[in-house]
Amino acid sequence: MRFEETEPSPPSDHVLGWLGESISYFPAFFDDPYENGDFSGDSWWANTQNLEQELIINSSSNSFTTNDIETTNTTPTPTDSFLSSQSPPSDSPKKRKLPADLNPKTSRKNTNRRINEPDPGVAPRKPNKKGNNKSGGNNLNNGKEGRWAEQLLNPCAAAITARNPSRVQHFLYVLHDLSSLAGDANHRLAYHGLRALTHHLSPGPAPSSSSSYTFASSNPEFFKNCLIKFNDINPWFRIPNNVANTSILQILGEQEKPSTLHILDIGVSHGIQWPNLFAELTRRAGGPPPLIRLTVITPPTEITTPFANSPQNYDFSSKLLTFAEKMNINLQINKLDNFQLQNLNSQLINSSTDETLVICVQFRLHNVQHGTPDERTKFLQVLRGLHPKGVILSENNTDCSCNNCGDFATGFSRRVEYLWRFLDSVSVAYKGRESDERRMMEAEAAKVLVNVGEMNDRKEKWCERMKGVGFKGEVFGEDTIDGAKALLRKYDSNWEIKVEGDGCVGLWWKGQAVSFCSLWKMDLSLE
Repeated sequence: MRFEETEPSPPSDHVLGWLGESISYFPAFFDDPYENGDFSGDSWWANTQNLEQELIINSSSNSFTTNDIETTNTTPTPTDSFLSSQSPPSDSPKKRKLPADLNPKTSRKNTNRRINEPDPGVAPRKPNKKGNNKSGGNNLNNGKEGRWAEQLLNPCAAAITARNPSRVQHFLYVLHDLSSLAGDANHRLAYHGLRALTHHLSPGPAPSSSSSYTFASSNPEFFKNCLIKFNDINPWFRIPNNVANTSILQILGEQEKPSTLHILDIGVSHGIQWPNLFAELTRRAGGPPPLIRLTVITPPTEITTPFANSPQNYDFSSKLLTFAEKMNINLQINKLDNFQLQNLNSQLINSSTDETLVICVQFRLHNVQHGTPDERTKFLQVLRGLHPKGVILSENNTDCSCNNCGDFATGFSRRVEYLWRFLDSVSVAYKGRESDERRMMEAEAAKVLVNVGEMNDRKEKWCERMKGVGFKGEVFGEDTIDGAKALLRKYDSNWEIKVEGDGCVGLWWKGQAVSFCSLWKMDLSLE
């Protein structure tokens, strides 16, 4: 049977009735990794049966269509009746064939082709469970033509937005057949995207996570070692951390006399960032400041911002204090656990005017109070009220120029593209090898697919906000740029650092923007 799709039909009340009796075929795919997300789904799908009802599938091959379904029971089931009645008739009008590269039937050809060797017009077969894909991510095409998972996920999201259940059904079937955590970046993107789509369609609150592959549910020692290993093989966070550390040194060098260095840490480094800074402080002229105060703000446990949470018993303070003592650094650490950022003020962090306060904000501000633009601006005003000597802001960078991607399909496609860059770069970093560390990092990144507030601002919007609340942009020093570029040389050649015209430092993967770092100081002319 040729896989085909029908033309989108306009939303109508009849869709609600149709869905009410037909949703039980969806698979109970996987344990939900998204930990108390706030995705209620579309109302047109909300009154349907629970998506977690199991579909027992025994497919005779990796190609999967409605005619290929077999069940383990000999007695017909309601699911069997639905599938037989809902299969699109061969003479159905208004049909058009999917592009060849989206036709799972064609994957039966070229069975001797390796998973990571893209063949234009052929969707790769689903890899085996053992994950023998060792070729890494370098073989994947840089262009969109090699990214077949997006060509399934984005049309499925568009079909959800258009309320076209027949198209949704088709795409979910194919995604279910091709998704895997044992394959290349495409298979993994299909896996996480499929979970996000079914999560979006599921009625009621999101189920709590039972997956071991998340930061919050991992073992503290494993978690720490995983972060260290990841930073060693992938610069996703290492470069922003390095830029932040050298910027702190730059700010200290501008002070007229030695003073206490107070770092307000609103980031996702979980303490891994600071040993390198302390080592650099011991090598600077005059040595380290007389006192270093580190105030760490950890997010509420219900926040699903990727990489922000940590295991319940994870505490880096004691080890960091021991390290600082060996370096002859006077260090004090204060942690504000489960803290809402909008409640921040000078009294809570015990800030004073005779210290050098530097605020380091990394990959957290986009999700302040569910990521609404007004709340983000209000929080930046709070930071301005702390009177810092400098603010280092690092955030995700996107190619979107819209102020608010309102419909689900548009926002979802942008988050999918972001996740693709992460999965592709991670595949290269791990050289295609499977590990629990890799799966945990990927599961954390995949949270971006279900967070409504994620990814809805580009760099220019952040700069506009910072200027609007009374900050002015500063140019990074040569030491900062040269140091970041030197560090990047140890990583894959597909990574690149670009110094933008506005002074921001951008981290790019295969010619696409990943993140940006920016340095800000108070605009005293406004006072």
